[in-house]
Amino acid sequence: MALNVDTARLQKLPKAARIALEVAAVLVVLVPFIFLSILPKHKQIGALKQQISAQEKDIAKKQSMAAQLDELKAKNAELKAKLRELEEQLPEEKEISSLLRQVSDLGLESGLQILQWRPAQRRKHASGVVYEIPVKVSMKGSYHKLGTFFARLTRLNRIVNISNIQLGSPRLAGKEAELSIGFSAVTFTAVSEGGLAK
Repeated sequence: MALNVDTARLQKLPKAARIALEVAAVLVVLVPFIFLSILPKHKQIGALKQQISAQEKDIAKKQSMAAQLDELKAKNAELKAKLRELEEQLPEEKEISSLLRQVSDLGLESGLQILQWRPAQRRKHASGVVYEIPVKVSMKGSYHKLGTFFARLTRLNRIVNISNIQLGSPRLAGKEAELSIGFSAVTFTAVSEGGLAK
């Protein structure tokens, strides 16, 4: 369809009317172009900018985590070493009798006379991660020899707690006073993973 424009008639219109018609003609073409082409692209650009921003935040977070990786690996190695050290201090159940024998031997080596060495039934510690193995001990010997025994106990690579120390009935034996000694010794063993669930 051809558009017939009478240019002579247009020339007779006032200048303001001609400018308005020219602007209207441009708007007739420009407005649909803006609404159909530019605005949808503008919304798409906004959505893409949001995606880029989210991805940049994610990248920054992951770079931060990657920067900490070496530090976390070192911390992990340190914790594993500490765990091995602690596991060495908790004998396995099969090692308990040899540990108790070792403690008893330390008493004898320190010059103490062992009158009673009575292990009791193991019981679960309040923490739930170890068993306590208590031993009731009665000995005879000097205060100095008892100190030597306790000093040797501290050099063991295992945990042995001493409590309820009772000293009494002193009597002179040679140059030293011999005492009746009683105490409770407690060592620990790890609870197996199956035992932890109970």
